[in-house]
Amino acid sequence: MIDTNEKSSCTAHKDTLNKPSSTKDGLSLAFWLNLFFSIIELIGGILTNSTAIIADAFHDFMDAGAIGLAIIMEKISGNKRTKTFSYGYKRFSLLSALILSIFLLVGSFTMITAAYNSFINPKEVHSLGMLWIAILGLAVNGFAFLRIKNGGEHHHHGHSHGHNHSHGEHNNNSQSIMLHLLEDVLGWAAVLIGSIIIYFTGWNWIDGVLAIGIAIFIGYNATKNLINTVKVMLQAVPENVNINKLQDELQQINGVVNIHDVHVWTMDGSYNVGSLHAVINSNFAEQDVMKNIIKLMQKFNIQHPTVQIETNKNKCEFLTC
Repeated sequence: MIDTNEKSSCTAHKDTLNKPSSTKDGLSLAFWLNLFFSIIELIGGILTNSTAIIADAFHDFMDAGAIGLAIIMEKISGNKRTKTFSYGYKRFSLLSALILSIFLLVGSFTMITAAYNSFINPKEVHSLGMLWIAILGLAVNGFAFLRIKNGGEHHHHGHSHGHNHSHGEHNNNSQSIMLHLLEDVLGWAAVLIGSIIIYFTGWNWIDGVLAIGIAIFIGYNATKNLINTVKVMLQAVPENVNINKLQDELQQINGVVNIHDVHVWTMDGSYNVGSLHAVINSNFAEQDVMKNIIKLMQKFNIQHPTVQIETNKNKCEFLTC
């Protein structure tokens, strides 16, 4: 049995319950830019006979749909708790991050297949057309990337405690989209260089090599993001929380006899939740000790701390769970 004088405390920052409008606007911008530019890509790829550009056009069509889904999920994830979802709907944003990562992997496979076919059936590539499309691609995707990145960095969690997240307001969902846009920027930079090489050398096979290189790069990073998303869904300890150091510093708080049953996880990659049991010395005021514990947890990037106060460690049934 747990002591009858145990108390719990739960705090949360209201400013983290809703995504900043700048981030949402960035996601909407990314959707429309991807949709509009994928049409330009498809037409340009056909006119230039570029396998790399055509493959990336289909890739962007898929991403536009995934980003559209991400926007819907972001809106849903801002809803507050209900009787069915006691933590709210933050985890819904992970669904679109998961789907987007899968779309990226499918797109990578499609690009490799198209590149393979270009080696079997070689054709002349219009390098100047590739050059101009690559410049446009760099501008469009670079602009969208910066909008989402800056939108998240202008708002930080834990600002009242002197600690910010390394990714600001970016959860796994917006990070997935940022990753895609950054990959496209790098991909278009490669296409730009490739088009110059083809123009001066006439080596049309460079186009296929570029397509394969871009596909492998995208596939590798999409796999990493997929793994990170799954880790969040499996309630792994967030990367920006050092749980061992947290326990050590909690143990040093005046009045704390023992800290146990420590759990830390993240809802969406940016909003972290933590709970623990604290055995305290009866000579210290419970509220003062609890206040110091919560303050330290918030210092370690835990926005939603819950503390259970105990006076006898041996009576806790969760001591070794």
